Amino acid sequence: MKTTSTIHANEGVVQTKKSVTRHFPTIARILLGLPLIIFGLNAFLNFIPEPKMTLPEGAVAFTAALVKSGYMLKLIGVTHLVVGVFLVINRFVPLALALFAPFMVNSLAFHLFLEPSGLVMAIIFLALELYLAWAYRAAFRPMLAARVDPA
Repeated sequence: MKTTSTIHANEGVVQTKKSVTRHFPTIARILLGLPLIIFGLNAFLNFIPEPKMTLPEGAVAFTAALVKSGYMLKLIGVTHLVVGVFLVINRFVPLALALFAPFMVNSLAFHLFLEPSGLVMAIIFLALELYLAWAYRAAFRPMLAARVDPA
């Protein structure tokens, strides 16, 4: 975040101009959080219509396994909802990003190997996740230390 100060000699006023880039993490949080809230709510309220397209056989088998587990789709929905709320209200953002990371890995693999039509959205979500992880990298630094003594 860059800031510049200018002093006007005749006015004696200090003006501070701040870079517009300071808003990028907020924009990324909202762009990632709002769809997750919607998808999380949809896991319980089913207000998004099912797609009309037929899925490839592998994608159908994977989805059927999630449904047959009896809990996995609800767990994914709760995770989406919690992560989305945390991102939108700007609370526990590093925790939200850590909770969402395994889902992103699976989503990217699912669309790479089983159902490529959703790959663009998966890459957009991945880009937002990675950007936010970079923006909040100081919060992850202790977690990524090779050796840590217990407190």
